[in-house]
Amino acid sequence: MDFSTPTLDLIKHNLNNARVVNSDQVLYNRIKEAGDSKAQLRKAGEEFESIFITKMLSQMDKTVDRSGSIFGEKSPYVDTFKSIVYQQMAHDMASNPRTSIGLADQIYKQMEKYVQ
Repeated sequence: MDFSTPTLDLIKHNLNNARVVNSDQVLYNRIKEAGDSKAQLRKAGEEFESIFITKMLSQMDKTVDRSGSIFGEKSPYVDTFKSIVYQQMAHDMASNPRTSIGLADQIYKQMEKYVQ
């Protein structure tokens, strides 16, 4: 079977979208399994803060000068690895009260009056 470049691009696009749906489903499951409504709200705030920190770290990384680095100018493998590391770092930061930036707490305080 011969695949043309547009076909391969479509397959890659669909696989990337499948990963996004999968990660969204993982977040949803984490929140749903948190317990009662208030625990779910707290977990949703933590997950939101985690996503925010991940984006912040990714944007900060784009400002780093890569010329002469051991990883070279640009590598999809290193970029994938960095995104995984940033996600884990952000998740750890958001779920720890000592390292949290406080966004999850603010979300919880603002929204708890609407949750029973």
